Amino acid sequence: MNGFIDADTHIVESADIWEYMDKDMYDRRPILLQAPTDTEYANSNAFWLIDGQIYPKSVGKGSARLSTPAEQERQWTRQDIDLAVRQLTDPRARVEALDKRGADAEVIYSTLWGVRLTEDVDLDVALCRAYNRWMGEVWAQGDNRLRWTAVFPLTSIEESIKQLHYAKEHGAVGVNMRGIEGDRSLAEPYFFPLYEEAARLDFPICIHIGAGSPAISSVFDVRVSHTLPHLRMLPLIAFRDLVANRIPQQFPGLRFGYVEASASWVPYLLHQLRRTKASDSPLGPELFEECRMWVVCEVDEDLPMLLNYIHEDHIMIGSDYGHLDQSFEDNVAAKLRARDDIPSRVVEKILYDNPKAFYSM
Repeated sequence: MNGFIDADTHIVESADIWEYMDKDMYDRRPILLQAPTDTEYANSNAFWLIDGQIYPKSVGKGSARLSTPAEQERQWTRQDIDLAVRQLTDPRARVEALDKRGADAEVIYSTLWGVRLTEDVDLDVALCRAYNRWMGEVWAQGDNRLRWTAVFPLTSIEESIKQLHYAKEHGAVGVNMRGIEGDRSLAEPYFFPLYEEAARLDFPICIHIGAGSPAISSVFDVRVSHTLPHLRMLPLIAFRDLVANRIPQQFPGLRFGYVEASASWVPYLLHQLRRTKASDSPLGPELFEECRMWVVCEVDEDLPMLLNYIHEDHIMIGSDYGHLDQSFEDNVAAKLRARDDIPSRVVEKILYDNPKAFYSM
């Protein structure tokens, strides 16, 4: 087997997506703004204006770094990937990029929804609907190789369930969530109707890093803390809460994945769950089988050690293609296959079998 399924890649959203906004909401579409580079924003000098706020806010308390919009000067250096490939304005070119990377398929995540955009329900619904419509058309032009995770207006679970059905019918393979949504843990009953329907439709919950909690984000400035506390830590909180509150046991068949947070946190979280007696599940590889949980690792992690804690059928790898682009520059699949400290059968599971099972592809 030479190919692999890339478990985590990205679109860098373009203004074209907002042409898919409903007519009655078109005047509230995101607006692209640009600033000079001789300000404190420096080369992070382009933003989306949404509901009176700019995203990403790149300096100060509550800031975050996102690779959108592509008009940021710091994004112009990405000459290794054509802009039409990053923005998915040319799906056929993205498929050709898959071939160059040696990938059979990829799963595409949003970049802009790395932050929580609005509490306005109507706007939330319209933004998510436009994005999901766009990605549905990308999938239709991608030979079933450009799979994606849908974004949902989580200000309204009823509307989220409606969009879940559209996504399922248009090539999506998962529910894109962050580790905390607004002021809610993912273990709260508010989300249970969405989990129930996702389980019925064989849709996994894909918990990607992201600044889903404005209250937490308000404490941090990326110039001091980078993205660790308010983006990368939230999936860890979700893992603890979901396991401790036995959420997987309440929704048999529902799968949960933890994406782009690396995997080296797993031993620590299992230790904490054991120490606080917060789980009656076996706290080792069996936990991932029992709770139907998968983790996306990185190629340079101590995988032999981690495989003592994570079941070998429940670990995947993603390149972050479109952002850091490990896959194009470093060939993540080749690097993993070149390691001599992991059995080759396990390597192939990480690269192909496990993402295929998690995303039900």
